[in-house]
Amino acid sequence: MPKSEKQRRVVGSVLLLVTALIWGFAFVSQVQGMQSMSPAFFNAIRFTLGAASLFPVLLLSSRTRARRADDERQPAGRRGRLVLWSCVCGLVLWAGATSQQIGVQMSMSAGHSGFVTALYIVLVPVLGFLFLHRRIHVLTVSAIIVSVIGFYLLCVTDGIRNVGTGDLVLLASAVLYATHILVIDRVGDRLDPLELSLGQYLVVSLLSWVMTLSLHQVDWRGALACAGAVAYAGIMSVGVAYTLQVVGQRYVPPSQASMIMSLESLFSAVGGALILHETMTGRAYAGCALIFLGTILAQIDPERLLNRIFQDDSQQQAIQ
Repeated sequence: MPKSEKQRRVVGSVLLLVTALIWGFAFVSQVQGMQSMSPAFFNAIRFTLGAASLFPVLLLSSRTRARRADDERQPAGRRGRLVLWSCVCGLVLWAGATSQQIGVQMSMSAGHSGFVTALYIVLVPVLGFLFLHRRIHVLTVSAIIVSVIGFYLLCVTDGIRNVGTGDLVLLASAVLYATHILVIDRVGDRLDPLELSLGQYLVVSLLSWVMTLSLHQVDWRGALACAGAVAYAGIMSVGVAYTLQVVGQRYVPPSQASMIMSLESLFSAVGGALILHETMTGRAYAGCALIFLGTILAQIDPERLLNRIFQDDSQQQAIQ
């Protein structure tokens, strides 16, 4: 591998690590926002700010693409597909973000919420197997078992019947986020990622504003009371972190990128401990550790790993 390529991969890994850090600490902002705002109003402002922060990036990207002769010819119906899938992705993302925010409001714990939400990484291959008939390997099955045990230790303290409603809502948001990832995976390579991202954020902000107005939950005084938290969740978590993710994934393989970004759950616990002074029981920490292990196992492809090991061995033998 050329030195320059190694350097680009290092830079990409650092950018993805910063992305995971921003997303993890965003759970702190979400908890802080729930102290004076409703979930719908919080998401309305958050995604409006996130969409606004993407406009400059999109304009710069559009100017770059306009200089290329190949990009001047756009296939017919491209805008129509962009609008359609922006609405579909935005609807699923709105449902996931709303249920997550309601779950955060119920649990009021950044670390707890971060680890339950992180189960979406394990659920992606499960839903892919159930609905898209994708293969599922042994490590994925192991990841599911480990994650279920972790969820039990973290969320079930007095029997399975007494599992918290907030945990079930967060689990539902994890299912929705996994669904969102699969939808993006199906259409993402046919549409501009920045345009699709901006479109779905506009849809989420629109639906959140409709929900906020219909429930009469507009409270600007409450928003000003946690303006910093809302700004961080909107500009940093939605706008900046997404941009860093797009750049970072250009230089880092998908499997490695997913592993780095799964650190989001770990950073949510760190942020909760440092800023909100959260603590958990030993049982809960064990559950977090198992969920984190499950998210790692779910992203390892044993066949690719074995092929890489055998390829490295053959290269070493050839050199000798």
